[in-house]
Amino acid sequence: MQRRLAAILAADVVGYSRLMGVDEMGTLKSLKSHRRELVDCGISEHRGRIVKTTGDGMLVEFASVVDAVACAVKIQRSMVGRNAGIAVERQIVFRIGINVGDIIIDGDDIFGDGVNIAARLETLCEPGGVCISRAAKDQIRDKLSMAFADLGEQAVKNISRAVGVFGLTAKDIEAIPEAAIPSSAEDTVAASTVRY
Repeated sequence: MQRRLAAILAADVVGYSRLMGVDEMGTLKSLKSHRRELVDCGISEHRGRIVKTTGDGMLVEFASVVDAVACAVKIQRSMVGRNAGIAVERQIVFRIGINVGDIIIDGDDIFGDGVNIAARLETLCEPGGVCISRAAKDQIRDKLSMAFADLGEQAVKNISRAVGVFGLTAKDIEAIPEAAIPSSAEDTVAASTVRY
């Protein structure tokens, strides 16, 4: 086992059990389509590595928190268009939490507080939004022009200290200019100069 610093993205589908109860086959087909056409290629484009998936969620590792946040925002923004015209009760909506911290690598899996905090941030996130830790916010300062709201210090399950939480709502994400969301390392420099 080894340790390294990494950005961790945790995502899940809001109301997955309810969606499966309403239309099991339709939900699975829709989720697979979103993964294939948007999520997986977005993660690859931002140099992420899918560590594991569950029925309704995933854990992704990035070497750069800028890449992790840009990926999350791009996915959430794209999901608005993908859900257009679909009845609200059948829409696939994600919650995404991102942390940067020390992780333990064991084979292909990752563990540690860095991972646990990302998972807790995801549960604090509003549907269609993105929540990040103070550590992640500090790393993207002056690199991404996104107005994360300060949600204060939050006590989270199984973490001994409070975690500083910052969030973007679905409406915040829709308002971000396309030019402010980098898709590559080269775009990050340009995006840092865009203001809205």
